[in-house]
Amino acid sequence: MRLLYQTHSPFARKALVFAHEVGIAERIEVTHEETSPTRPNEGVSLENPLGKVPVLIRAGLPSIFDSDVICAYFDTLHDGRKLLPPDGESRWRALQVQALAQGLAETGIALRWETVRRPQGLRYAPLRDGYIDKLVRAYDWLEQQLDVVGPVDIGHVALATCLSWLEFRELPGFRGKCSKLSTWLDEFQARPSMRATPLSGQTQD
Repeated sequence: MRLLYQTHSPFARKALVFAHEVGIAERIEVTHEETSPTRPNEGVSLENPLGKVPVLIRAGLPSIFDSDVICAYFDTLHDGRKLLPPDGESRWRALQVQALAQGLAETGIALRWETVRRPQGLRYAPLRDGYIDKLVRAYDWLEQQLDVVGPVDIGHVALATCLSWLEFRELPGFRGKCSKLSTWLDEFQARPSMRATPLSGQTQD
């Protein structure tokens, strides 16, 4: 398998961290591919019409995207405990946290367009403020609702890779206000899967 990757993508990192967590990372060839809405990568776009990473290329089989689907596929390739709980409330909770993490990452990306990526004269301050408000509300929800003692699942992987990316990009954060969330992230970032997949680089627009 070959994973089209980007060292500064929270979504790509999520897929690779998941692969490490379930013990299949050594089976994956990782290829860094720069791509953005303003500078699309033709090779990536051939595999994913949205032109986004991650994309998992499989020998003799169709490519798989996005990170949610790739992680679900990875969870079928090992015999250990599944990180996508198969049923019950634990399944819905894990998927809910994953959805929140994905939304947080998408909000962070949109916020960067309104603060650093879009030309100054085209930025819209009310939209910027709306994105910041979404981040703050999500942090507050996580501080109250996140299960910090249960076994690692897809929600935890998605959240840790998202929060670490938000800090990497120096976007409005939660430190100092959300002590439980801060402690949880620090502990998760010490895991071998996170240490093996550090964030680096800048978006090429």
